[in-house]
Amino acid sequence: MIFDTICIMTDEIGVATLTLVRPDKHNAMSGQMIAELAGAAELLANDDNVRAVVLTGEGDSFCAGADLAWMRAQASAARDERIAEAMKLALALRALNELPKPLIGRINGQAFGGGLGLMSVCDVAVAVDTARFGFTEVRLGLIPATISPYVLARMGEGRARRVFMSGRIIDANEARDLGLVSRVVPPIDLEAAVEAEVRPYLSASPRAVAAAKALVRRLGSEIDDAVIGETVALLADVWETTDAADGIAAFSDRRRPRWQA
Repeated sequence: MIFDTICIMTDEIGVATLTLVRPDKHNAMSGQMIAELAGAAELLANDDNVRAVVLTGEGDSFCAGADLAWMRAQASAARDERIAEAMKLALALRALNELPKPLIGRINGQAFGGGLGLMSVCDVAVAVDTARFGFTEVRLGLIPATISPYVLARMGEGRARRVFMSGRIIDANEARDLGLVSRVVPPIDLEAAVEAEVRPYLSASPRAVAAAKALVRRLGSEIDDAVIGETVALLADVWETTDAADGIAAFSDRRRPRWQA
């Protein structure tokens, strides 16, 4: 399988590194990247040589959320087209969330919006202490709907309320306190910290690891077709508001939306 916006490299001991490779766009997710992430999840799930997967970004950012061109296309799309595109992201996230291999987030820099969704489907996320994060959808008149099942499963409702609706930017230490990341380290220590998270899995039975992960998912927050369908529909509803129209236009035009104080 050939990818353009992501890269998969597997070493001799079975650790696959899945890298987002749009550094010039801060690894923002385009329609193509979303499709390729879904394909990568399927490929990795079925590769018996892969014992663990590390998810990271190329360059200075982990993932800046949705690509501007993708958002512009959604702004002018019909409702059914918006639902179809949001569903693609939802299914890609679910495929990564249910990956029968441990998924370790190597958070090399900032993450906003959908990037926090990618962090939330990781089993463990290690972040550099210089990273900044934010659920910035509300700044565009939108809501973090598609990523919400995974974020709430990660953070819990109480902690999510602190940051889910404000769009404020938080630092890595607060992200750790909120449960978004597991560990915060200086950039120079990131590789060693990720390796320390991966190493124990190499001494465990791959089948037992997969079964244990499936057990956690079964007993944890239910994220089924109904939940995904509801979040996608809610996002489509918000896309139809005047706030969303003005928010996307303002972001594209580099101006403040009319409702921003």
